[in-house]
Parts: sequence; C-alpha cells; structure tokens
Amino acid sequence: MQQVDIVFMDENEARSFTESVNLMQAARAIHSMGPSTVVVKRGEHGAILFHDGHPFLTPAVPLEHVVDPTGAGDTFAGGFLGYLAATEDLSEAGFRRAAVTGSVMASFVVEGFSLERLAEATSEEIETRFRQLSALTRFESLAEDESLPKRNR
Repeated sequence: MQQVDIVFMDENEARSFTESVNLMQAARAIHSMGPSTVVVKRGEHGAILFHDGHPFLTPAVPLEHVVDPTGAGDTFAGGFLGYLAATEDLSEAGFRRAAVTGSVMASFVVEGFSLERLAEATSEEIETRFRQLSALTRFESLAEDESLPKRNR
C-alpha cells in the first residue's frame, strides 16, 4: 500500500480492509498507509475522496431511470483517471473535478446494459451533466461575519 498513489475501494472493501464501520475513519486509515489519494466509491450515494488528507464528498448524479448498475464503479474510476490523464491537473481542484467526472461517467453506464448508453454519450451530454451536478451541490456559504440564525427560547 505504501507504493500506491491512488486507491479505489467500494465502501464494503474499505470497511473490511480497515475493520472500521465508519467510512471517514476507514478512508483516513487507508490514506495513512501511504496512498496520497483514496477514493471510497459509495454507489448511488457518490464517493468520498481523500486527497493529501483533505476530504471531498461528491454525490452520484440523481437519475430517474436506472437499467443496470453493473460496471458503475469501474466506470467511475475510468472517468476519474481519464480526467487526470487528459488534464494533467494534479491540484486539489483537479482531483475534485476528477471525482465529479467519475460520477458523471458512471451515471451514463447505469442507464443501459453494458456500455451501450456510455458509448452513445456525447461530449455535450457529459458537460451538461457535469454542470448540472455542480449546480445541484452549489450553495452560498456564510460570510465571515455571518452566523446561522438561532432559535429564541
């Protein structure tokens, strides 16, 4: 494990490998064994990315029509690594975009059997889903001098 840069595991593999029920603890434990990047795939719930110790959660693309989830995890990994190879962006932001790209690519493969839907996906469709997933998860953070409202008792 000390020789590995990036490791992909599904949530059951991560729990079993580390003997930890908590996925955040499992991912941190795997990260502490040497890999600079740990990706825990969570199926329809997205993935947890640990890159250089910084966690990032990416959801799966919400879909109304799923035909066959077979291969989604491998497609996620392919999309993730393909993004990194194509862009050579190994920054924190690059790894985060790679995780989102993995989720987007996996969303196409589950819409059909085998590679049929993925093979039909156009660059425009892929970019549209990427933007949709970004919009779905974007929200305005609190300003430095702002706090959440408190309930009066």
